[in-house]
Amino acid sequence: MERYSYAKEKYSRLGVDAEKAIEALSKVKISIHCWQGDDVKGFECSDGELSGGIAATGNYPGRAKNFEELTADIDKLLSLVPGKHKINVHAIYAVTDEPVERNKLEPKHFEKWVEFAKKRGLGLDINPTLFSHPMASSGLTLSSPDENIRRFWIEHCIAMRRVGEYFGRELGIPCMNNIWIPDGLKDVPADRLGPRKRLKDSLDEILAEKIDKKYLIDTVESKLFGIGVESYTVGSHEFYMNYAAKNDCICLLDNGHFHPTEIVSDKIPSMLLFADKIALHVTRGVRWDSDHVVTFDDELKEIAKEIVRNDALERVMIGLDYFDASINRVAAWATGVRNMQKALLYALLMPNAELKKLQDSGNFSKLLYMNEELKFYPFADVWDEFCKRENAPSGDEWFGEVEKYEREVLSERI
Repeated sequence: MERYSYAKEKYSRLGVDAEKAIEALSKVKISIHCWQGDDVKGFECSDGELSGGIAATGNYPGRAKNFEELTADIDKLLSLVPGKHKINVHAIYAVTDEPVERNKLEPKHFEKWVEFAKKRGLGLDINPTLFSHPMASSGLTLSSPDENIRRFWIEHCIAMRRVGEYFGRELGIPCMNNIWIPDGLKDVPADRLGPRKRLKDSLDEILAEKIDKKYLIDTVESKLFGIGVESYTVGSHEFYMNYAAKNDCICLLDNGHFHPTEIVSDKIPSMLLFADKIALHVTRGVRWDSDHVVTFDDELKEIAKEIVRNDALERVMIGLDYFDASINRVAAWATGVRNMQKALLYALLMPNAELKKLQDSGNFSKLLYMNEELKFYPFADVWDEFCKRENAPSGDEWFGEVEKYEREVLSERI
């Protein structure tokens, strides 16, 4: 019997429709972070140093150094992953003929990204870039006590909202604008409230202009700590969760931004009870927010299960956020995107209604048994069928394409 037919039949005995699972997955757009392709350097200064608690370790050859190289690498990536997705762009990836200060950026500086996305049927997301800049050297941006610094970054964030609205209007796909700041202190603060009040006031001004949500969706991203801000982070989870709830924007959860024993999968259902939508940056934190390549690990599967079990595929905006400079960057990209999709498919192929009944009836023995047996169901055969239908390589076929691209393109870059 053909492998997919066998898998389809086996899942059907559990009351799971593999065809519906494939159809549901085909509609999911993952926001793919452009910065994996160039180690978060951007186009302002190709050799610029990262700051703000961000580090991309390694020096694997072939890093993209301009718009043409980065989009060529994205095209190669898109040929390796199933489905139609979105590209997530930071402000530092503006394409300009001459230097433009971040608070002066306009939609015209991102026209090439829109042209790129239109030709490929993609959506675009945007992020203001509040790091790796002289005006962020103190470690404080939107919460700075210096009015000039704070004003600069407020203007930058307002400018990027307008860029995001432009993306949404031009592409007909809502653009997510995500605000993350590196603000915090290395040692125990004397004043925890003051910086958070300044951050609140800054956000109030940034978000004062109402923009139609069919074009722009605003999100705010929390963090527990980072390099250089080990003792106090202004934009904590509690701050942003409450701010989003009161100000008609969306809280974004990055699963590398919490304590190592704290899991985002457990937060998802609680957030969904009180918010129409939530947003995710899926990564793999190791010890601290090290943004390792997303693997098919237990927490990724649990995140996907909570999205699927709560019927929230249209309520959870899924983005990726990692940057590994120690391995082939296209391979890193493809590995993470494919694993996110695999995790969603794995969740879609579970008899979730039956598992819930077992829990509610207290039949924990059978619940444990079924969860363990499901790990050995022919999930991989359904994944291969999904890839086939989306004209994407399945199994181990895709890595040969990466190796060929490295020989023919990446190895030629200076």
